[in-house]
Amino acid sequence: MSKRVLLTTTSFQDTPGSHQTLLDSQDWEIVRARGPLSEAEMLDLAGEFDAFLCGDDAITAAVIDRSLPRLQIISKYGIGLDKIEVDHATAKKVPVLFTPGVNHTTVAEHTFGLLLSLSKKIHSNALAVENGEWVAGWKKPVGNEIMGKTIGILGLGRIGKEVAIRARAFGMEIIAFDPYFDEAFAAQHQIKRCTDMDEVLHHADVVSLHCFLNAETEDMINAAKIAEMRDQVIVLNCARGELVNSEAIAEALKSGKLGGYGADVLDAEPPAPDHPLIGAPNCIITSHIGSRTHQSVQRQANRCLHNAINFFAGEDDVLCANGLI
Repeated sequence: MSKRVLLTTTSFQDTPGSHQTLLDSQDWEIVRARGPLSEAEMLDLAGEFDAFLCGDDAITAAVIDRSLPRLQIISKYGIGLDKIEVDHATAKKVPVLFTPGVNHTTVAEHTFGLLLSLSKKIHSNALAVENGEWVAGWKKPVGNEIMGKTIGILGLGRIGKEVAIRARAFGMEIIAFDPYFDEAFAAQHQIKRCTDMDEVLHHADVVSLHCFLNAETEDMINAAKIAEMRDQVIVLNCARGELVNSEAIAEALKSGKLGGYGADVLDAEPPAPDHPLIGAPNCIITSHIGSRTHQSVQRQANRCLHNAINFFAGEDDVLCANGLI
């Protein structure tokens, strides 16, 4: 009997590449939806699928329960599992597969794109030129170099490490905090280990977030933490929107306490028109495209597919996040 598979990831569907050929070669019935889907949307679809090939869809306990007994696997396109109730999936014996090691370089590049754009006023200046403001006598904006500045990295995992490598190439000083600090990597790249997040916030000119979202990290950058930072710090967030308090960031941008905020993620995606960060000064928000490159999409999609293909074939080459394989 052919497997019935729900595919929700838009970058997978919209990007040409070898993953499309691999998907077409499978004897699966593919049902396509354009995620990320809410819990209500997932509940409407749940119950008739052997597998979810999912992105940041809300796969809650209720969705998992309604999907049983047919659902055999959840194959995540990506590495962040905060939208999946993994503990409940584990209790129900549903393997959660994922794709570590596929997007760290491209997200690090995006992080530096945001940093350079904010520091050098590239984005705002380009918009001004496009709007016809470059005329005789125009007072041009003045940016800042990043060489010699201190970047504080919160979360020195795969992406954080790639950011550190690029920061070193730009001549920046690097400090970092991670509960599972890699001493060998830090020694190789001259990274100072901080004892906690506050030490990073006290000494950094740039704060870059690369943490998983959980109960401890949610709202980790709030008004109180911003007050601890130096004036004119740039905050970068290519991890999860819920790591920061959006209202506090917006207020700090308006007051001039923060020098800039660059993010590829928001706490609500897509945002409402009145989201506090939309239109905030010295703020660049991109639409969760940090890992959306032709190269990264193919790596993620092929790994996501191979996880599912190998699972159904009973093969060992499966990356499982919850220990059921």
